[in-house]
Amino acid sequence: MKVVLQRVSSAEVTVDKRSVGAIGTGLVLLVGFKVSDGEIEATWIADKVVGLRVFPDDKGKMNRSLNDVEGELLVVSQFTLYGDVRKGRRPSFMDAAPPEIAIPLYDKFVALLSERAPGRVETGEFGTVMDVELVNQGPVTILLER
Repeated sequence: MKVVLQRVSSAEVTVDKRSVGAIGTGLVLLVGFKVSDGEIEATWIADKVVGLRVFPDDKGKMNRSLNDVEGELLVVSQFTLYGDVRKGRRPSFMDAAPPEIAIPLYDKFVALLSERAPGRVETGEFGTVMDVELVNQGPVTILLER
């Protein structure tokens, strides 16, 4: 399981120019699954996301977590995180989980985050072409993998 985590001051995901999820201060999570991923990986990353100290304290040091700042989450599925470009010019997605595996894992991951996060948890729409607009604060971008 891979997650690209970005600290944001705002973010929105749209499908066909229709807003499907939007947040203020918080984290955007671009999430990809591989075939062998399961609840263990999803739980580990959900715990890591809400506890990760990536928000500034009064001295400007990254010392506060999502829970500490009562931040929001925007979770967007992105199978292209498992794109392999070592050969040729077109990515291979052989390592990405197919929808019958990825959709239940994505739903479970969102549910785990909803149980743990202090603020709203918004999502994109799995399997659709989405436009993600965000203001990356910092900028802070971290890759989580399990």
